[in-house]
This record gives sequence, structure tokens and C-alpha cells, in this order.
Amino acid sequence: MNNAITLEENVLDYLNYLKYERKLSSNTYESYAYNLKKITKYFEDKSLTHLTEDEIRLFLYNSKESKKTIAHYLTVLKSFYDYLLDNEIIKVNPCLNIKMPKLEKSLPKFLTEEEVNRLLDIKLQKPLDYRDKAMLEVLYATGIRISELLDLTLNSYNEKGCFIKVMGKGSKERIVPLGDITIRYLNLYLKEYRPLILKTKETDYLFVNYNGSRMSRQGFFKILKKKCEDAGIKKEVSPHVLRHSFATHLLNNGADLRIIQELLGHENISTTEIYSHISKDKIITDYQKHPHYYK
Repeated sequence: MNNAITLEENVLDYLNYLKYERKLSSNTYESYAYNLKKITKYFEDKSLTHLTEDEIRLFLYNSKESKKTIAHYLTVLKSFYDYLLDNEIIKVNPCLNIKMPKLEKSLPKFLTEEEVNRLLDIKLQKPLDYRDKAMLEVLYATGIRISELLDLTLNSYNEKGCFIKVMGKGSKERIVPLGDITIRYLNLYLKEYRPLILKTKETDYLFVNYNGSRMSRQGFFKILKKKCEDAGIKKEVSPHVLRHSFATHLLNNGADLRIIQELLGHENISTTEIYSHISKDKIITDYQKHPHYYK
């Protein structure tokens, strides 16, 4: 996307509103800004403020994107026009009568407990191995988002209390407990191997790269991909797959859905309920172990 695209004043005001008043996460903010730039480019010299319902419908119809992307375009535009309505810049939201495309609900992908154990069975030889082990242990043990993991600082970790403080979406802080295994490897990394990686550098970020700077998303993805290859895991594994694995394994082992909602930082229980569908599969599998299930 060409960053030189000129955005009209109302769009810039709206983006500032999202950033400074709504305080959206950087990822959400960037996705809104990116889509508004694409829509601006499509309409060229026409103001987004004065688009009609028919023009928006035509834009969505002509889009060659997936239904999910089209739905996001519509979400962004509806939100933008709601902002203009609230500020009395327009009188009617042109997206009001445009229905969202129907999206197929897909169950989240996750690793089995055996696959997770293989992934976490890292050969610990170099300081970076201990860092990787600590990062993956924390990610799986807490189910936090990759952005939340990489934003952790030394002050986020409370060793005595056995928890981390996580800054989630909407700048909402939550407390997530840590188990003994995670604490053991996190302490080993922090006390013995993190100083070796940093050398003479200083930073408050918990997880650092080989240069002693904050670990990047791209850097973490490369590490995760390599560890999956080492473990012989053929699935496409992302940090979000580990988050799904955390929630699924908790539910399968009897955790309450409300507790999982709190740990994941979901605002609505409906977001967490998708894991109950996965759990039903395990109920059926376990029931098949009944002595009178098979003839």
C-alpha cells in the first residue's frame, strides 16, 4: 500500500479518535488505517465523507477480496460514518442498510497436548535456546496474544506472586497466573541467560533478540516455525494456534468457560464459547471408551 495516499481531514480526525480516544491496539488501528487508505485509493478524488449507499455497495461488489475482508471494509466504514454522525458532519449513515456478508464459522486450529509437549521439548544448549524455551512456555501457559507477550517488561513479571500483568486490548490490564514449570524456565532465562544475550545493553522488555533489542513479531514467527520443524509438527502453527491450544486444553481438562474468558481477556463470553464446540469432540471421543459403546 502506498503510504503517500492523501487522506481527507475527516478520515484523519477519525483515525486520531481511534488512536487517542478509543485507544485501539496498534494492530487494530493499523488495520483500520490500511483499509481506509485502500478505500480512498479506490474512490480517488471523491470524498469518503460524501459516499452514497450505492457507491459503497458497488465498491464492495467490485472487491476481489475474501468475504472476511469485505466484512472488515464494511465494519470500518460503518464505524467511520457513526463517528461522522456523532459529530453532526452527516445526517445518515450510508452503510445502515448494507448487510454483512455471511461468514462460515470455522473452529480454531490447535495442537494436541502431545504436539505441544514435543514443541516445548527444546534442546537447551545456547542462551537463545533458554530464551526460546521461556517464551514458548509463557505463551502456552498463559494463552496471551503475541503482541501481549512481546510487550511484557521486567515489571510485568511478579515472581513472588507467580503471575504476569498483561496489557490487553483497549489498554485493559489483567493478571494471568503462571505454573511451576513456566516459572522455573522463566527464572532460568531471566537470571542466567538474558544477561548473556544483552551483554552491555539495557532494556526493560522481557524477551529480547540476539542484538539485545525487543523481540519482534517477525523474529518470533521464525523461531516458532523452526521449533515446529525440529519437533516434526507438520501443521501450520502461529502464536494464535498456541493461544487456541491453551484454551482448548484447559476446557478439556475441566476448566470453567468464564475463567478461560478472563484469562484470554475476551470482553464477551460469546467469543470464548467457540472452544465449547471443540470440547464436545473430546466428550464424544471419551464416551467411546465406555465398555458398552462398541458391540
